[in-house]
Amino acid sequence: MKLDKFYEHVYSWVLQYGPGFIIGILVLIVGLWLIKLFVNWSHSRMHQKNVDPSVKPFLMSLLAVALRALLILGVMQIIGIKMTLFAALVGAFGVAAGLALSGTLQNFASGVLILLLKPFAVGDNIITQGMEGTVMSIQIFYTLIKTYDNRDLIVPNSQLSNQVIINVSREGSRRLEINMKFSNSIDIKQVRSIINAAIDKSENILATPERRIGVGELQADGYILSINVWINAHGFQDTKLAVQEAILQDIKDAGIKIPGM
Repeated sequence: MKLDKFYEHVYSWVLQYGPGFIIGILVLIVGLWLIKLFVNWSHSRMHQKNVDPSVKPFLMSLLAVALRALLILGVMQIIGIKMTLFAALVGAFGVAAGLALSGTLQNFASGVLILLLKPFAVGDNIITQGMEGTVMSIQIFYTLIKTYDNRDLIVPNSQLSNQVIINVSREGSRRLEINMKFSNSIDIKQVRSIINAAIDKSENILATPERRIGVGELQADGYILSINVWINAHGFQDTKLAVQEAILQDIKDAGIKIPGM
């Protein structure tokens, strides 16, 4: 008798909620498929509109998450789950998740600020955490930086928004500073002429601002010659190595001895 009542309740539940449940599953499957198509279409449109590469990954992630959340809420309504109970559960879960994920939420907020204020963008060379590299992508919670020795530096956005960041490529050019020591017996005019000739032969040296070559410091046993030239920010390290090598080689070829070498 009890078994018959159980089957009767099950049958009644299936008749009442079964169609909604089946429709909800179908809506979920079709909805996820449509969301995927819409996200791909949005990605193509952003590419055509030349949307900032820094903003694009963030917007795509935010769009996908928002659409999936709305779809799930709609499916729950179709199935027949009461939203009042769901709202209470979400509220309780939100408080607990907020306490547990405070650092993650801070990274999210910092990511939004970075994308809005743009202290740096994808492709910029920056110095952070004591390391220099190229910004590869700005995600919701972290920023990916590739260092010059091909290491991936993953930095939480909260650290980038709360600490000093040096953007070394925003201005387009950087000043290369080289200091060389010579004994007092070495004619400074001869050394300056050799260095100027070496710089003239070097590639990627900018004509403006003008180079500066002068005595940066006087010492008892000699003087420090300071050399300042401007080069493109991108490719800075390669140009630096080439210029230093050219200057050193020409000075040695001229028979001038550098103290300590």
